[in-house]
Amino acid sequence: MEKADQAKVSPVFYWTIGIMIVFILTGVFVPNLFESMTETAQSFISTFFGWYYLIVVTLFLVVCLVFVVSPYGKIRLGKEDDRPEYNYPTWFAFLFSAGLGVGLLFFGAAEPIAHYALQSPTAVEGTEEAAMESLRFVFLHWGFHGWSIYAIVAICLAYFNFRKDKPGLISATLSPLFNTDGALGKGIDVVAIVATLAGIATTLGFGAAQVNGGISFLTDLPNSFWMQVVVIAVITVLFLFSSSTGLDKGIRILSSVNMILVFLLLLFFMVFGSTLFSLNLFTNTLGRYVQTLPELSFRIAPTNPESREWINAWTLFYWAWWMAWSPYVGTFIARVSKGRTLREFIIFVLILPSVVGFIWFSFLGGTAISVESEGLAIISSLAEEERLFGVLATMPISTITSYVTLFLVAFFIVTSADSATFFLGSQSTNGSLNPPTRVKMTWGVLMSLTAGVLLYSGGLQGLQNAMILVAFPFSIIMVLMVVALFKALRLENTKEQVKKRRENREWRQWRKKQDREERRNKHRRRRQGMKDK
Repeated sequence: MEKADQAKVSPVFYWTIGIMIVFILTGVFVPNLFESMTETAQSFISTFFGWYYLIVVTLFLVVCLVFVVSPYGKIRLGKEDDRPEYNYPTWFAFLFSAGLGVGLLFFGAAEPIAHYALQSPTAVEGTEEAAMESLRFVFLHWGFHGWSIYAIVAICLAYFNFRKDKPGLISATLSPLFNTDGALGKGIDVVAIVATLAGIATTLGFGAAQVNGGISFLTDLPNSFWMQVVVIAVITVLFLFSSSTGLDKGIRILSSVNMILVFLLLLFFMVFGSTLFSLNLFTNTLGRYVQTLPELSFRIAPTNPESREWINAWTLFYWAWWMAWSPYVGTFIARVSKGRTLREFIIFVLILPSVVGFIWFSFLGGTAISVESEGLAIISSLAEEERLFGVLATMPISTITSYVTLFLVAFFIVTSADSATFFLGSQSTNGSLNPPTRVKMTWGVLMSLTAGVLLYSGGLQGLQNAMILVAFPFSIIMVLMVVALFKALRLENTKEQVKKRRENREWRQWRKKQDREERRNKHRRRRQGMKDK
């Protein structure tokens, strides 16, 4: 704690606080204007830069695959003698809890049923084809593309921080391209912090809405903005307490609890849900997803306004959400991944969480689709935040599982917010790995206020608008991060080649010297033998 308290607060902290205060006051006092501004900006970005989002995110995935198959995969995220701090189960729990969290529960049943029954991306709603297409696009939104965004940011941060001894700042990853010690670097860090605040505020908003939706579904309490404010306030107290205990206590315990509860809920759906239908749907969809991945990656529908509207509302929103989360999730993943090789890192961060997500959505979404198609309940008629509870109501011990799900949502929010306060504290104290508690507390309160303002001014749609708006500038920073990373890797590779050539040259010279000495010794022994005769 003493080390944390000695961390120097950066001007970035005060700049961002000022920006967010203006943001919050505008949303509180002129909510209609605030909603109109964010909606206009979101519409402009989606219309004119949708193609850019698709290309950039696919580029990140390609870069990750290059690291797996190229010699770069052997490079360690740290010094050559560094080894991982956490074992595989704990590491994976960290990745999964910080990287997915509330989204799994909010959209687990809501998104598949929306694509199946309300607005299918390519098929007629309510048909068998719509069911298969539903999961294919869910896999796109929660699969390799999204995790590649996290992976890129985490790799850049870990490489420059642990291997090159740069500060653990987003701006430091651009040091091969620019001088980031001055105002430019501070501006980059401000953009990263604002994007993170919007990302976690969206998560808090979705989580609070789902907790309120679940409570409303199970009791007579209303599903209202003020109930969501109460939920946010309670959760804020919890994650601020967790944040004060540090990474190895608070987040580690919460991550382990999350993984256990997620596994139990998934196991419940496997046993009591539409098991065979979900398994068949998973197998069929996985094959179609892998087979059509290039087509899905670049689907923009330039001549179909209805399809383009669907892409803007779903795919572009998700890419923006992943990007807005990537600064803090990337920092957190980098922090717990020191000592891993690039190849090992990509396999765990890109593939394993994606596959677990595919299984999750296949069983929760498959059960929701099966329930609706068999006429047991009209899940699609419920609000998004209530759909998971509507599915649980058709299954055994629904009351118990519904309340367990409520607790799981709250735990995921606390874990995500806890991780975010660590990132924000680190970025606003010059990359400190032990930011002061008071700084983390300040960011925690500000995140909650931002979530409340977004819900107040525009509801869930307001959350989505703000997300797409703030993710755009950070996407440009991410592209520059990739360029800087490859420049550093190429330079390191060149140095390694020079070192190897020097070592080979020195070895050849040593070998020649040994050969000459051996020939002299052999000639000496021959002469000695002649004398003896």
